[in-house]
Amino acid sequence: MRYAIFTSSENGLNVAGRIKKNIKDSVDIYVHEGLGEQSEAISYSRLSDAVKEEFSRYGALIFIMAAGIVVRTIAPFLNSKLTDPAVVVMDEQAKNIISLLSGHMGGANELTLELAEILHSNPVITTATDVNNKLAPDLLASRLGLVPYPKKNILHLNNAVLGEVQPEYLIDENIPCLDEYLEKMKENGIEVTVCNDGEITKRAVESGKYKVIVSAEQYPVNEWVLYLRPRRLIAGVGCRRGVGADLIRGALEESCKRIGWSIDRIDELASTTFKADEKGLLDIAKELNKKITFWDNSKLKEQIEYYNLAESEFVRKAIGVGNVAEAAAFCCVNHGVEALLKTKYEKVTVALIWEK
Repeated sequence: MRYAIFTSSENGLNVAGRIKKNIKDSVDIYVHEGLGEQSEAISYSRLSDAVKEEFSRYGALIFIMAAGIVVRTIAPFLNSKLTDPAVVVMDEQAKNIISLLSGHMGGANELTLELAEILHSNPVITTATDVNNKLAPDLLASRLGLVPYPKKNILHLNNAVLGEVQPEYLIDENIPCLDEYLEKMKENGIEVTVCNDGEITKRAVESGKYKVIVSAEQYPVNEWVLYLRPRRLIAGVGCRRGVGADLIRGALEESCKRIGWSIDRIDELASTTFKADEKGLLDIAKELNKKITFWDNSKLKEQIEYYNLAESEFVRKAIGVGNVAEAAAFCCVNHGVEALLKTKYEKVTVALIWEK
C-alpha cells in the first residue's frame, strides 16, 4: 500500500521520517511550505488543496497535526466507507495515534496498531467491535479481499456481533479459491458451512437469523444477510523481451504468495501494448485462463501522473514511459489500492492491485 503523510511542523517532519524509515510500504511525505524546501518531501501551501488532490490516490493518509484540523479538511472529500482511504491522526510528539476513518475496510485500525508499535505510541481505536474484541464481518472482508454488500447491512451485522449474536457464515461451493477462503476463515476463528446454489438461495430468505454469505453470485437481499463478494485482483506485469511463461508464472506465484494467496486468485493480467505480441505473456494468460489487457502509453501516463508512480529511467528509454506493472494494473480498475507494490524478479516485474 502507498501512504501519504501530511505535517506542518519540524517535530511532525521528524516523526514522518521515522515512519518512512520503518514501515514496509511506500511513503510520500507532504510538508507545509513554511518549513522550507525539504529534500525528501513534497511541499504544499494549503492543506485542503493538497488533500483534495491526493485523497483518492493513496491507500492511507496519515496526518501529524490536531485532529480537529483533519476532520474539517477531509470532510468534503468523504464518499463511502467501502472506498475511502484509511485516515490516521497523531500529535507531533507521536504520543497518541488515532484511527479516524475507514477502520475496517480501509485498514486504519490495523495501521494505527502498526504505527503505535513503530513509534511506541498509544493507539486510539474507537470502533465498538474492536474495543470489545469482536470480529466484525466487514473487518473479515477487508482481511480476505472481499467487499460487503449491501452497505446498509454492515451496521445490522456488526450490532448483532456486539449483542453476542454470532452470525451464521455460509460460503458458495463454486467460489474460486474455495480452499484458501476456508483456511483463512479458520485462521480468523470463523466456522463456515459450504453450500450449493440452492442451499444459499433457500437460507438467504430465512428470517430470524443473521447470515454472512461469501459468494460472487447474486442472491436475495434482506436485512439479516450480508454478502461478502470477492474483489478483483489485477496483476500488472512488465518483462524483458523473449522471457518465457515459466519465469512469468514464477514471479506471479511469488507475488501472490507475498499477499497470502495462490496464483488462482488473480482475476486479470495487464501490461503495455509494447508487449501485446510477447509470447510468454500470452502463454501464461492462456495457461491461467485469465483475460490480459494491454494499455498504450497515453493510458499508462495518466495513471503514472494520477498516482505519482515511481518511474524507471531504463524502462522510460525503452518504451517511453517509466512504469508498466503498476500503471497497467491501475488502468484496469476505476479505483484501486495496492496489494503488492511493484516488485522485481528475474526479467519480470509484478504489481498487484485490489479493485475497491
